[in-house]
Amino acid sequence: MEKQDAPLTTVTQAFDILDFIEEEGVVGPSAVAKEFDVSRSTAHEYLASLKVTGFVVGKKGSYEIGYRFLKRGSLKKYRNKFYHSSKVVLQKLASETGELAHIGVEEDGEWVLLHDEGSITSVELGTYPGFRVPLHTQAAGKALLAAMPEPQVEEILDGNLKKMTEKTITDVDQIYSELNQISTDGYAVDWNEQVLGVGFVGCAVNCDDELLGSLCVSCPTGRLKEENYRQSLVQQVQAAADEIALNCRYDN
Repeated sequence: MEKQDAPLTTVTQAFDILDFIEEEGVVGPSAVAKEFDVSRSTAHEYLASLKVTGFVVGKKGSYEIGYRFLKRGSLKKYRNKFYHSSKVVLQKLASETGELAHIGVEEDGEWVLLHDEGSITSVELGTYPGFRVPLHTQAAGKALLAAMPEPQVEEILDGNLKKMTEKTITDVDQIYSELNQISTDGYAVDWNEQVLGVGFVGCAVNCDDELLGSLCVSCPTGRLKEENYRQSLVQQVQAAADEIALNCRYDN
C-alpha cells in the first residue's frame, strides 16, 4: 500500500474552518475559537488568512464563504464530458416525465450531484450542484455501486454506514443482495431512503467501458409505488442513459 504523507495540520485546520463557516453561514473569531478550541487571536489569524485568498469574505468581524468557490466548482462541472453529454437529455427527460431528473458522479464513496433539471410539476428537493449523499442511500448511488469493481465496493461499504432516514438500508448483506439484483435488472429503485416521501429510479451510464456516473429521476413515493408508473419511469431513465452514452461517444 502506498505510504500516506502526514497532512499539514494548519492546512487541514483551515479546511475544517471552511466547513464550519459553510455549515454556520456567518461566523466570527469567537465562534471559531470555541469550535476548534483555539485562542481568539489564532482564530482571527485563520479567518484573516482565508479572507486574503478570496475564498472567505467578511467585514466588521463577520466572515462567510465567498463566491470564488462558485468559480472553482463551476469550472469542474463545465469541464466534465458527462455533464455536456447529459444536459439536453436531462431537460427532455424532465419535460416528458414531469419529474426532477439528476446526474451525478462518485467521489470518495459518495454520490455527488452534478446537474439537475425540473419541470413545473416536479418536486424540488432543495439540492444543488455539489450536493453529496452516501452511495448506498439512494438509487443513483446504488446503480453506481452495482457497476463498480468488487474491491472498490468492499472498500466503500466497509465500516459504519450512514442512515439518511429510518428507511435507509445499512445491512451490508442486504445491500449486496440488492446490488446483485440491480446488476441483473440494469436499474435501481428506492423510496424513502434518502428523503422520506421521495423515491428514485436510477441507472449507471457507461461509455466504452468507462463508468461516467449515474442518472436518476425523483418523485413522490406514492407515485413511484404504482407499478405501471414505475415501469414507465424505468424505461424512460434507461433510454435517457443510452442516449447520454451515445452523445458521449460521438461528441468531440
